Amino acid sequence: MFKRLIVFIIFLFPLLQFSQDFSALWEGHFSYNNIKDVSRGNNKIYAAAENAVFSLDIQTNEIEKLTTVNGLSGETISTIYYSEVYELLVIGYENGLIEVAFDNDDDILSVVDILDKITIPAVDKRINHFNAYQNVIYISTNYGISVFDLERLEFGDTYFIGNGGSQIQVNQTTIFGDYIYAACLDGSGLRKGLISNPNLIDYQNWQLVNSGNWLLIESQEDKLYAIGTNRRIYQIVNDVLTEMFLYTDTPLDMRSVNGNLIVTTQNDVFVYDANFNIISQISINPSFDTQYNSAILDSENIYIGTKDFGILKTSLVNPMVFEEIHPDGPLLNSPFSIEAEPNGLWVTFGDYTTRYNPSPMRMYGISHLNGEAWHNSPYDSLFNSRNLNKIAINPFNSEQVFVSSFQDGLLEINNNKPTIRYDQANSGLESLVLSGNPSFISLRVSGLAFDTNGLLWSITSLLEKPLKSYNPSNNQWTSYNFSELINDPIADNLGFNSIVIDPLGTKFITSFSKGVIGFNENGNLLKSISEEEVGFPIKSVRALAIDNRGQLWIGTHAGLRVLYNTSSFFTDDNVRVEEVIIEEDGIAKELLAEQFISDIKVDGSNNKWISTIDSGVFYLSSDGQKTIFHFTKDNSPLPSNDVNYISIDGANGIVYIATSKGLVSFRSGGSSPFEDLENAYAYPNPVRPTFNIVEEKVKIKDVSENVNIKITDIEGNLVAEAQSRTNQRHSGYNLEIDGGTAYWNGKNMANNVVASGVYLIMLSDLDSFETKVLKLMVVR
Repeated sequence: MFKRLIVFIIFLFPLLQFSQDFSALWEGHFSYNNIKDVSRGNNKIYAAAENAVFSLDIQTNEIEKLTTVNGLSGETISTIYYSEVYELLVIGYENGLIEVAFDNDDDILSVVDILDKITIPAVDKRINHFNAYQNVIYISTNYGISVFDLERLEFGDTYFIGNGGSQIQVNQTTIFGDYIYAACLDGSGLRKGLISNPNLIDYQNWQLVNSGNWLLIESQEDKLYAIGTNRRIYQIVNDVLTEMFLYTDTPLDMRSVNGNLIVTTQNDVFVYDANFNIISQISINPSFDTQYNSAILDSENIYIGTKDFGILKTSLVNPMVFEEIHPDGPLLNSPFSIEAEPNGLWVTFGDYTTRYNPSPMRMYGISHLNGEAWHNSPYDSLFNSRNLNKIAINPFNSEQVFVSSFQDGLLEINNNKPTIRYDQANSGLESLVLSGNPSFISLRVSGLAFDTNGLLWSITSLLEKPLKSYNPSNNQWTSYNFSELINDPIADNLGFNSIVIDPLGTKFITSFSKGVIGFNENGNLLKSISEEEVGFPIKSVRALAIDNRGQLWIGTHAGLRVLYNTSSFFTDDNVRVEEVIIEEDGIAKELLAEQFISDIKVDGSNNKWISTIDSGVFYLSSDGQKTIFHFTKDNSPLPSNDVNYISIDGANGIVYIATSKGLVSFRSGGSSPFEDLENAYAYPNPVRPTFNIVEEKVKIKDVSENVNIKITDIEGNLVAEAQSRTNQRHSGYNLEIDGGTAYWNGKNMANNVVASGVYLIMLSDLDSFETKVLKLMVVR
């Protein structure tokens, strides 16, 4: 009810800004398992995961999500608070950012006063706690206390309350009697200031109640409690502390709800009445092996924020049965590698460093998006396979999936069930060998790819025979020797990441120290190129892609290169890779110069999706001369500019983007071309008056790779025409073709929207001379 009165503030305060809603084309695929904080208001429970929020309607059990797609920043959340008076949710972040989400409103307000404050070190800007009092909230931070007016949506004073006005870490504040109390670390103790004092910015108006280090402080009706780093809770009466209890684990959260005091540790939630009598103690349930972070109550139930299961709901009086509550999503918000399939996606969370070191070991599971539902397999169900990374789906059996482990070998999954793990004991895979330690086992497998014959190719680091092929139909393994490139398998550290296979069967392999390696078993051809003299900016190559013209696009740790003629790779003694030179403001420049290229994917239009570390995602025309999109966390729902991997569902035109802080997808609209025109169709058909034909466009789906399209009216007058390799999407034509999908904006050759009537869409495959005619009804 109040928010409509303060819209004008956006014009008055430059440190406030509204974020854009991207839900039309983007979708977030975040994990909601790790809950940082909870709040309650207007019959809803609010839960903050690492960089997204969801709410649970207590009456209807309806769940709503709030993510970067809705305008959140994607930064790491530290605390939240819901105001029933002002009908808004305040979200605090570890970097000092504050965002405000309004009820029944799509706008997200970003408040960057703390984030942009240059006098405060970045490590001290963390938002620790929100404490609401009248029309303001007191914000506890690692530098002190700031005041934010919820009615006017503006900052007030900031209190530096350490000795001499120094910045100290304040974990929590509370109002008790006439005073605001603060629990401080850094040896700064418990402090209080008279709430009515208009000059609390003067540190001398704050009194030291007790020295030491204090984690939490909270008032419960007519009582005041504080918890120190010694795990003891004290009642404070006239500034005298009386010990009440010693907790086994360090308390993480304390709050007063409905007259009850709630204290949360990693293994227990304690609920006390007004006289500090224990009402309920909820310990970790064996069926939900996790850690608690925070908790909130309604009249009958308690809602506990956990590290692994989202919210656990149970009865306050008889906490025996637990209900797991959170939106569907993957296991974690740190996807490392992804592989799309029609209407689905596989995700791994293993990792290795840029120097291909697997330590520390990542003991994580895998996630599979199948249609609209996520299927998550925990680590202990995957034969305890560590550092799971690359994924390969058998093109001849989509239910058979292989996942490489950069420590334990190769995992096979059938129909979503882990079947077997291949290692040195049951396959052709080999462990590296350390001199002086013959019992050491480490199979650092990565870079999976199927060839057209159904063979699975993999690459294992630190071996003389790193390249392996495996035939799933007969379980036959074959190894290939790279010793002419490797003097010492351990010292050379080729560091393999990816394999791509060109139409001639050549396997191109990324390496850390040898650039690009090419191998073809037909003739036992082996060659590497990596030197500056042949065009490389650096020897470390991370990503490869073969485009629809047979060109090899190469992503290095320091820029992009292209090998335009792969067919002569082994025969040409002067083979070179080239920069992509573009014109920018009349000046010739190297495309993506010095960028860490983490992945490259080619879509149905031969356009390139390129991910980077630190600069987001680039969508380039087929030759790289035009940047169609450049997505960053500032202009899109990317939660981070560090993007690890990209994968494309070509059947549905969905681009999945794995960042260091979560997974999102972009509905690009294009799709892979078909071999013929048999299944081609147009939609919507008919085009009704309510359809915005200019903006949303008519889609002509499932066309072939090299097609000519003519649209005429019923009398044969040409309305629009396009060819696959000329009228490509984003080119500005009325009729554009993107892989297997064409888009018509309803305009004719004179750039006017067509009248109502029947229109003929004539398709002609320029390679096979196949034709097909579709009828389209337009009603305006």
